Amino acid sequence: MDKFYIITNSIKDEGLKLTDSIESYLSEHGRQCRIQQAGQKLTGPYHYTNPDLIPEGTECIIVLGGDGTLLQAARDVVHRGIPLLGMNLGNLGFLAEVDRHSVYPALDQLMADDYEVEERMMLSGAVYRGEELVGMDLALNDIVICREGPLRVVRFKNYVNHEYLNSYNADGIIISTPTGSTGYSLSCGGPIVSPSASMTLMTPIAPHTMNTRSIIFPAEDVITVELGEGRRQNLEQGLASFDGDTVIPMVTGDRIVIKKAEVSTRILKLNHLSFVEVLRQKMRDN
Repeated sequence: MDKFYIITNSIKDEGLKLTDSIESYLSEHGRQCRIQQAGQKLTGPYHYTNPDLIPEGTECIIVLGGDGTLLQAARDVVHRGIPLLGMNLGNLGFLAEVDRHSVYPALDQLMADDYEVEERMMLSGAVYRGEELVGMDLALNDIVICREGPLRVVRFKNYVNHEYLNSYNADGIIISTPTGSTGYSLSCGGPIVSPSASMTLMTPIAPHTMNTRSIIFPAEDVITVELGEGRRQNLEQGLASFDGDTVIPMVTGDRIVIKKAEVSTRILKLNHLSFVEVLRQKMRDN
């Protein structure tokens, strides 16, 4: 690889010390490198990163921050088709493979073309009010539908391929990708799925019934979640959250249609470890 781009979280890399060091290291080795800070939310069509600023011919995007920064960057740059490498400057991460202690060996691997590229499935979600499209977005990890405001349970009506599945009262519902299976879904009792798989997980959040469990669907299935009425048959306020970031307000009767996105995130893998080995190490670290 010869042409690099850095998306850096200036909050986690104070003074951009590591960012500037990486740029200097690559330049000293005859590589091209540009930098974009991604600490503040943008106005307009993008979230934190403007993909239009990334030069043509860029071969690798290095994301400095953590899993959250990588999730934000992935949604903005996915249409460019450039593989991402996460460098973790925060806590334990499943997406950001490289830490502060392995930055320069990782750069050496990239320059020597010693890497693999994994395709990670994404989800697209579109919120409708009647026939009107209220909003839509992409997610690499998950889309969460939940109540807004004070603690109370919400009625959810779930459909798969436009066929009624079930209804239940819960704090919310998580629709996740295999990549997102080790995130919020896992903390709510969902299964761990290899990120190379292609499927969609539905996991309830604190359901008020004893027989509600996570369900796994083929990636091609279309999942629809409708927000039901409140406990006293009143209008309910809810939210659809994409990767814990972008939110689209919902009210009783609104529905979100979730399906496999037409695009996928490309993640660079350097360690050549199996998913089983990575999982074992992460669980041991916890």
